[in-house]
Amino acid sequence: VQLVESGGGLVQTGGSLRLSCVASGILFSVTDMGWYRQTPGKQRELVAHITSSERSNYADSVKGRFTISRDNAKKTVYLQMNSLKPEDTAVYYCNAERTSFRPYDYWGQGTQVTVSS
Repeated sequence: VQLVESGGGLVQTGGSLRLSCVASGILFSVTDMGWYRQTPGKQRELVAHITSSERSNYADSVKGRFTISRDNAKKTVYLQMNSLKPEDTAVYYCNAERTSFRPYDYWGQGTQVTVSS
């Protein structure tokens, strides 16, 4: 199983980035996908989550600015991040989870997002 994130980088306050996570080795269409982020000394936190039926939810801190989406044909989940703020600076991780019938929980290696003020 592999989850490969891309799209991170350095951006100025107010800018945008789109993160991508390509999955392999899992049945993507029945897998719930999420984006999490972590800064040094803090716990990893949920940013956005999308179920296999495409229901999504967001952390309050990113509502209205970030959008999660998925393309089952490409086995890819995206995180469109707009109006970025310095407090969005973190390592962003992709997560793949299935909670029913042969459950699993996998993580990507992370991609750094840095928002300069």
